[in-house]
Amino acid sequence: MRYDRGVGNREALIQGAKQCLTERGWARTTVRDIATAAGVNHAAIGYHFGSRESLLVHALVEAVEELSSEVAERARNGTSEERWQALIDTFGTHRALWIAQLEAAVQSEHSPELRERLADAQRQGREGLGGSVPLAVLSGLMMQWLIDPDEAPDGAQVVIELHAQADGA
Repeated sequence: MRYDRGVGNREALIQGAKQCLTERGWARTTVRDIATAAGVNHAAIGYHFGSRESLLVHALVEAVEELSSEVAERARNGTSEERWQALIDTFGTHRALWIAQLEAAVQSEHSPELRERLADAQRQGREGLGGSVPLAVLSGLMMQWLIDPDEAPDGAQVVIELHAQADGA
């Protein structure tokens, strides 16, 4: 996909990187893939971002922020069950993005910039979800849905089990 000429190279690169993250994942996205998707010379990556990793960090953070806004809008004024289901639904509709986040988490072991950006995203996630426990539940749900969606819980089951845990505590 080539982006509109009215879009600057920097924005085209971010859009191209987001496309590559969802189509190829973090580990398999190359500089050439991003440049082709953006319709620009690969040297523009170095000029605008310094490295492939820095560009992918920007693209991943932007994509996750967009997804968070989408889920927040959908879940606004919903019940606990509806809010959890809105998040769970993204494991199917945005599967590649969730997988890219997992790949990025592994890559953050070797990239202080990536680690800091992911840590910031976690801080925002804790704030948006209401604490560390909901974030931990979300992470666990993501793994269950990515690995074994047929057995993973839905929003209603999550709420029932969270209440059962709270009652037993």
